[in-house]
Amino acid sequence: MELLYQMFPLALMSAVPLILGALGGLYSERSGIVNIAVDGTMQIGAFVAACTILFCERGGVSNTITPWLALLFAIISGMLFIAIHGLASIHFRADQTISGTALNVLAGGLTIYFCQILFEGKKQTDYYAMTSSFTRINVPILEDIPIIGPLFFQNAYITTYIAFFLVVLTWYLVYKTPFGLRMRSCGEYPQASASMGINVVRTRWKGLLISGALSGLAGAVLVMTTSSYYYVGTVHGLGFVAIATLIFGQWNPWGCLVAGIFFGFAQTLGYFSSSIPMLAGLPVEFYSIFPYLVTIIALVLFSGRSMAPKASGEIYDAGKR
Repeated sequence: MELLYQMFPLALMSAVPLILGALGGLYSERSGIVNIAVDGTMQIGAFVAACTILFCERGGVSNTITPWLALLFAIISGMLFIAIHGLASIHFRADQTISGTALNVLAGGLTIYFCQILFEGKKQTDYYAMTSSFTRINVPILEDIPIIGPLFFQNAYITTYIAFFLVVLTWYLVYKTPFGLRMRSCGEYPQASASMGINVVRTRWKGLLISGALSGLAGAVLVMTTSSYYYVGTVHGLGFVAIATLIFGQWNPWGCLVAGIFFGFAQTLGYFSSSIPMLAGLPVEFYSIFPYLVTIIALVLFSGRSMAPKASGEIYDAGKR
């Protein structure tokens, strides 16, 4: 049990960017747009968040406000970046997978380019003080609850609770509101939705922009909880793991939460391998590939039972019946 108490907060920290990225993918795919660019948008969000913290430090902005400004600008940058995907895939009817892949490549190049401009030719940002970012907290009273308290309310980041709140909010919006019903209908039967007076293009834009906001937020949370600077390997493919989390979670907010925690444990297993007798003798390199190996296995096992929106990835043609 002591090992679980040690692992769980770290697993939650690793899971939060995956959960947020998966929720972002959920909004876009439920509206009918495949968003492969989650990884690239996370890179943009991480870069903008790190730069915001650095410039706030240099400008003397309070450490209380700085992390929230970093999240805000990461969200805005994610929306602006994913708007390129919207123009290509919604208005110009480009292949959504190719458009998203191109944005992933563009994000890496853009962040390196701006790092070199802003930080004297370096391919990474300068280091910022961790006191300017989020710090771990204990929640008074709740931390004393047996079993649950040490797991969820001790030594945790506030971003963990933001992620939990967004899971609940997403469930409510997608399944309990007219907006969610219209969005899901556009992802399943866009022509039928249009015949009922729903603006499919506008609905898909809303889903995609929310996706960009959440993906940018995921990148910001990642760099602000696991690092003190940004470089091109900060995200290192976790956007694709977030997409796997979405598929593993069956395009459902609660499924994304469970799958995200599962992959979070897979990422943190290497830190505690020496305490687990069955794993202690394995090479260190194994734990670097383990999260991605688990991702592939999970996709193979569950892809046959996946319930993706029927029209996700299809170019919307108003004249098609």
